[in-house]
Amino acid sequence: MNPAPSSRSFSAPERGADGRRWCRWASLVVVGATLIAGGAGAAEPAIETATQVRATLARLEAHKEALARANAAVVGLEVVAVEDARSIATLGKERQGSGVLIGDDGLVLTIGYLILEADQVDLVAGDGRHVPARVVAYDLASGFGLVQALAPLGIAPAPLGVSAAVAADEPLLFASGGDERDLSLARMVSRRPFSGYWEYHIEGALFTAPARTDHSGAGLFNADGELVGVGSLVVGNAAGGNGPAMRGNMFVPVDLLKPILAELKARGSSRNSSRAWLGLNCVEVGGQVHVVRLAADSPAEAAGLQPRDVIVAVDGIGVADLASMYRTLWRGDRPDRDVVLEIRRNGETMRLSVHAVDRMSTLSRPRGV
Repeated sequence: MNPAPSSRSFSAPERGADGRRWCRWASLVVVGATLIAGGAGAAEPAIETATQVRATLARLEAHKEALARANAAVVGLEVVAVEDARSIATLGKERQGSGVLIGDDGLVLTIGYLILEADQVDLVAGDGRHVPARVVAYDLASGFGLVQALAPLGIAPAPLGVSAAVAADEPLLFASGGDERDLSLARMVSRRPFSGYWEYHIEGALFTAPARTDHSGAGLFNADGELVGVGSLVVGNAAGGNGPAMRGNMFVPVDLLKPILAELKARGSSRNSSRAWLGLNCVEVGGQVHVVRLAADSPAEAAGLQPRDVIVAVDGIGVADLASMYRTLWRGDRPDRDVVLEIRRNGETMRLSVHAVDRMSTLSRPRGV
C-alpha cells in the first residue's frame, strides 16, 4: 500500500527495531502533524524564549509517547468465516484487517463486517505473535465488532477519545495492524450522517483524507493517542456536499460505542441491532432510491423485488434517500413484520408486501454456539 504523497506517510519501524529508531520516527509524525496543523500558508513563528522552547519540546515529547502507545495498541485480525455464512459471497471466507486493544482484559475493538459470522479469529501483535481470540459482539446498528484475546497480548490498551471533539482539518493518525502494519497522517475533512447501501445508517461519521485501502478496522487517533474512530471503508467524496470529489475514508466514531459497550459485552449486540431487514442493496440517484442488488434468500427476493426497481414509499411514507427509507423501515419494536413497498418498475407503479425479518436471526454461528 502506497499512500498519496500528500498523506505525509511514514513507514512503521521493522519488528525488533530499537527504541531510538521508534522515537525518531514518532518525532517525525509529530512534526508532520504540526506542519499540517499550521497549514501551508501559516505565518513565520515568532522567536521563542528558552522557556517557550522547552515547553514546546515537552508537548512534542508527550505527543510522541502517546502516538507510540496508540500505534502499539493496534493489532491485526485474521478471520475465517463459518462454512455456511451468507457473508462469504460478499466478504469472502478468509478476511484480514485490524483492531485496537481498548481493555486490560484483552478486549479489541474492530469493524463488525470483519468478524461477521466468524468461526475462527486470530490476533496478530506488533511483534508477529498470533494470539487466538473469541468473538464477544457483533453490532449491526453501530457497525462495531468486539473480540477478546484468549492469551495475554503484552501491550497497553488505547484510551477512548471524544469523536465529537475532532475539529475540521485536524491532523490525525491512521494506524493499521497485521503483517503489513502501517500508519500515516490524515486530516478530518467532514463529519456527517452516513447511509450505507447495505441497510446501514449512523450519525456523526468521520471522513478523512487522503484515502487508504487498509481501512478494515484500522484505528484513527488524535494527537493525544486517543482512539476516535474505527475504519470502515473507502469513499469517493469524503468532503460531501457539492464540492469537488475527494477520495477518503469513513470511520465509525467511538462516541457510538460508549453508551452500548456494557450492553455489547453482556448481550453480544445492542438492542438497536434487532430491527427489520429486507436484504436490499440500494443507492441514491437524483433524489430516488434505486435497488441494485438483492441478498440471496432474502425477504426482498422472496417478495419479487428486482434490480433497477425504484422504491417510492415504505408503508405509505414517501422516501427520497436511504436515510429516510431506513428510518421508516426501522420504526417500532417489531423487526418481524409485513412491510408494504411502493415501487416504480419500467414506468409503472406497483405495491409489494415484504415480510421483514430480524437480521440478527439470519446470521450463521459456529457449531456449539
